[in-house]
Amino acid sequence: MIKFIEETVEYLVEKGFDKPEVGIILGTGLGQLLNEVTILKEVSYNHIPNFPTATVEFHKGKLIYGELEGKKVIVMQGRFHLYEGYTLQDVTYPVRIMEKLGITTLLVSNASGAINLDFKKGELMLIDDHINLQGGSPLAFKGVELLGERFTDMSAPYNAEINTKFKSIAKANNITLHEGVYASVVGPQLETRAEYRMLKTLGADAVGMSTVPEIIVANHLNLNVAAVSVLTDECDPENLKPVDISEIIAMAEKAEPEMIILFKALIKTL
Repeated sequence: MIKFIEETVEYLVEKGFDKPEVGIILGTGLGQLLNEVTILKEVSYNHIPNFPTATVEFHKGKLIYGELEGKKVIVMQGRFHLYEGYTLQDVTYPVRIMEKLGITTLLVSNASGAINLDFKKGELMLIDDHINLQGGSPLAFKGVELLGERFTDMSAPYNAEINTKFKSIAKANNITLHEGVYASVVGPQLETRAEYRMLKTLGADAVGMSTVPEIIVANHLNLNVAAVSVLTDECDPENLKPVDISEIIAMAEKAEPEMIILFKALIKTL
């Protein structure tokens, strides 16, 4: 993997990806932030050596380098998931690349379902902690200790200082920002009524199919990391209706402007 990382980084440096400070991962239906970025360079994933390729039709598949609020940023427009057939090492490979390019802060977004029925679709949730239900670890491979501490501490995986700033920004802008626990499952099928009940019993406030692997690797690399979920549907097992994925994407797009306010204001303070 070290050889692959070196090849990928060398390619991107040659393309002009010069010392980004902040990495941003955009989740399903969350691409409008790019309208705020002064784009300096962009490369399709399928042109980057050793990079996975986005296979889901609504994930764009570009790595973008530019400026946002006076900071050099690198943005993943589209991410990778276990449900696409990738390994956990594939899914998190871009985080390792962004760290090698120079980022010290990683901001992650996702679309997720609200398990906590006090939370409503169209609102945002700041992730305070998570539950890994993906059946594996992105650190479980031979030689991981050459890239960072094998036994990575996860007592506080989300940066408390950044989370405090997010809450202050939300309050100042009259944005509803819940705080809670995100459960990450494999997918791609959505959950049954019994699974929603189980997730609630486990203490999850929201559920999705991403984010946790990237957070684990970000902690492995000692990055400052924070994540915000856009709540796209309400997962009430007693009143469960069939979910239309196009409706989820539409709800993510509708709620995204508030997430953009949070991300822009936060980046300004870094």
